[in-house]
Amino acid sequence: MNLSLKKVKSLIILLLILTSAIATISLLPRVKAEVKIISIYPTYGHVYTNVTLTANITTPDGQYEILFDGELLRSDNATGNSVNASITIPLAPAGNHSLTIVDVTSGENDTATFEILTAYFLEISALELPMQQRQEGDFAEILVNITGGESNKPYVTNVTVQAPNNSSYTKMLNITTSELGSADIAIKYPDDFRDSAPDANTNFTGEYKVSFNGTLATANFRIGLTNSTEYHRFQVVDVKAAGYASGENVSITITGKDLYYSENLTVNDAGIIHYMNWTVPANASIGTYTVNITSISGQTIKNPSDFQEFRVPGFDVNVTGKNLAGEPVPEATIRIFENETSVANATSDSPSVTLEIGNYTAEVYFKEKKVGESWINVTGAASFDIPCNLTNLIVRVLTSVNENEFFVPEVGLSLSPENLTLTPNLTTNITGMAVFHHLLPDVTYTLNASRYETQFNTTTLYGLLQDENPVAWFNLTIICPTYTLQVNVTNPNANDQPISSALVKIQDVMGGLYFENTTTMDGIAIFNSLLGKYIVAVYVNGIKLNETIVNLNETFINVSISCKFYGLTIAIQVVDYFGQPIPNVNVTLSLENLQQWSLTKSDGTAEFPDTIGGNLQVMVYLPGQSQPYMASSLYVDGSKTIQIKIERYTILAGFLVETSQLATSIIIAVSVILVLSLEIYRKKRPKPKTSQSES
Repeated sequence: MNLSLKKVKSLIILLLILTSAIATISLLPRVKAEVKIISIYPTYGHVYTNVTLTANITTPDGQYEILFDGELLRSDNATGNSVNASITIPLAPAGNHSLTIVDVTSGENDTATFEILTAYFLEISALELPMQQRQEGDFAEILVNITGGESNKPYVTNVTVQAPNNSSYTKMLNITTSELGSADIAIKYPDDFRDSAPDANTNFTGEYKVSFNGTLATANFRIGLTNSTEYHRFQVVDVKAAGYASGENVSITITGKDLYYSENLTVNDAGIIHYMNWTVPANASIGTYTVNITSISGQTIKNPSDFQEFRVPGFDVNVTGKNLAGEPVPEATIRIFENETSVANATSDSPSVTLEIGNYTAEVYFKEKKVGESWINVTGAASFDIPCNLTNLIVRVLTSVNENEFFVPEVGLSLSPENLTLTPNLTTNITGMAVFHHLLPDVTYTLNASRYETQFNTTTLYGLLQDENPVAWFNLTIICPTYTLQVNVTNPNANDQPISSALVKIQDVMGGLYFENTTTMDGIAIFNSLLGKYIVAVYVNGIKLNETIVNLNETFINVSISCKFYGLTIAIQVVDYFGQPIPNVNVTLSLENLQQWSLTKSDGTAEFPDTIGGNLQVMVYLPGQSQPYMASSLYVDGSKTIQIKIERYTILAGFLVETSQLATSIIIAVSVILVLSLEIYRKKRPKPKTSQSES
């Protein structure tokens, strides 16, 4: 008794502890997402740095804002509670700046810090044209920039230029940044350097290296002799050199492939030579040329010397051979000549060549024969089409069946000589047509036509000309012969008697061509059809009885089709559980769209004479029932009697009785009889005599 009391007390204490814990947990505040910057990357950098900010906000899919020092940088919507945003640091002075994310809905926010570092930039102003070049004696504009510097601070800086002769020239600059810590200034070299470096110049060809405060920023520019690094034929080459003595005699020399030009010049009072009297000649080859200027007297010796290369680059020119129908010719070679000298080659796969200004002859070769020639005038980048004496051969295959004209597909065409055609073997399409492209029109060709490996035509073409002239399209029509096909349809179930009024369909095995006819009283269907391979099928009442494949490749083909599923006598016998026949049962046979029914006779048999066999659907309707008792599929390929056993029912006194009910009734009857018999036996048996005690 005491042990049970202790167990009850322990259980009560445990329940009190659990209740208290549940109540405490229910009173705790629910955990929710808070506005929090998880990371910013990078955490420091220059103005215009791209920064990735990841954070959480309270409102799912809510709108957020990102502020830089309180100014809006970006506004967007979160994905769930997550923010992953890319921002660009705006113009601002050096130091730490606040990046704040704000949940617009809740008003909550969080802040992180980004440090801006000072950046220094040098840039040389660009020239107007792509191949333009600064010449000796020209100036270069140098752009100096500071971003992310201290606000409103004066900077003492310097820019140094190192010339190709290793001389250095420095310009001191006083730059004051704006409130946002930025400053820009542009200076010209050598003009703005001469207050501190009077001998600053651009008198040497080569690269000039520019630096800002030593290594804070660097840039470079080039000085040459010509005002461009490329020239085309007939263009004037502008040459300028500086740094020579006034009145000094110098020699200018221009050399290249098969070219040498030289002239003596006198330096002007400013020590400059500006020569514009030489033009790239009309026969200049594509390639590299050199300009060299030297002092004749040796008064001025430069190191590096006045030497420079320039190019005659040519233009990108596409040359395409096209046949008389305007189609590009494949596998063609194009040869380009200038003044009977070969200057370039192209192909159909690579039609681009480089040519300079001038007149050229383009020749097109196909199958090692010249098929086209044309003059082209190149003045710049261009495309040229060269007409080629090549013809397209169109072959159409037709046939006539019962005075109706048909296109014939799947006809194999073989054209020879094969070495003069791109595709010597073709097959006609659904419209009965095939095209042989790019044929030489003055060649004799032989064309063979076949269908299903049976050749039916050979045509010799003595050139593809009309009125002795080549044409873009040469047309040829071939007639495919027609043959007679006789189909005999017989019934093997009636001593091979003919089947009349059967529908016979023939269709080309490749599809497309299709004909049909009905058998006569003699079971014959005759077709006049073109050469081919056909599927021959026999139908009665829309049901296919049989089919075969016939190769119609002779003048007359006779084929017999035996229909073993036709004219069958099928008997369905319906019996009960004990095999007794069930009369007046509705039996229905279905085959595709054909359906017939019959009632069973006294022997339980329903007969279906003259029936089509195959995969039959049999349905049995018991007397007085509108729904089928059973449905079954039977494959029937001959006349026969098929027994269907209805095990659920038994015929009793002419009525259908469920077998289970009958069995129950029998069991009950037997039980009753047994009980009655026992009772009768009990009452009729002799009773034992009662024994009396002796007195």
